[in-house]
Amino acid sequence: MTRDGACLIAGCGDVGTRLGVLLAARGEKVYGLRRSDAPLPAGMTPLVADLTDPATLRELPDDVTRVVFLPAPGARDAAAYRGLFVDGIGHLLDALVARMRVARFVFVSSSAVYGEHDGAWVDESTPCAPLAFNGELLLDAEARLRSSGLSAIVARCSGLYGPGRTRLIDQIANGTARLPAGAGDYTNRIHVDDAAAALAHLLARENADDCYLLTDDHPATLAEVYGFIADRLGLPGPPPEPAPAARAVGNKRLSNRRLRATGFDFRYPDFRAGYASVLTPPTHAARP
Repeated sequence: MTRDGACLIAGCGDVGTRLGVLLAARGEKVYGLRRSDAPLPAGMTPLVADLTDPATLRELPDDVTRVVFLPAPGARDAAAYRGLFVDGIGHLLDALVARMRVARFVFVSSSAVYGEHDGAWVDESTPCAPLAFNGELLLDAEARLRSSGLSAIVARCSGLYGPGRTRLIDQIANGTARLPAGAGDYTNRIHVDDAAAALAHLLARENADDCYLLTDDHPATLAEVYGFIADRLGLPGPPPEPAPAARAVGNKRLSNRRLRATGFDFRYPDFRAGYASVLTPPTHAARP
């Protein structure tokens, strides 16, 4: 795909900033849109705007030809998700389509749209039946984008981890980790560096499908992941919860076959490679 014009990253948090650095390193012009005026890395031009307020989007630069939409809601509730994803993507589309030639729009959605599949393999063609409001509203946002008529890609991302995203490590280190009661459900994840690299890869792809799963090669149970982390830290594995708890993400194994078929290579193809990079050298002292 042509790289003429600039790329607008709408939502310059962790993954968005990593993506911007990758694009700038290959000589592309990059705008990073965020609500705050916090500085961005060299090579990225900051834009201060609020996706929930269309008035702040009226002065966007007119050389944007590619967009990656990946904002993070300030609260985990339906109102925040609707305002940012459903309304926000509409506001941005209205601001862009009227004035600019957008050749590609990538929306970073979530594997939460799939719901429960009892441990079965899931791919881009699997019907969606989300279990919670976040998946439902992300599906609404996906539909809003597809109705725009733009060349759109939906990138459904699994659980992110990596530097600064060490929740499981912290739980093992401080002794608060607990295994879900009952049979071990599958979990799915992708390292933040691979997520950013996959988005850069899809932006540049000439012939792309309209949906990709961004997830690594190895769905794993939480017991597997906790066990690996505990071994690396020299700590015992966590005890089980006393009773099963309701889950909002469902039990499924996500397939990255379509992404792999584009020629994308993972730096961290499974959780062992990814967590080993975070845990070397050790970042947490063993508990007494």
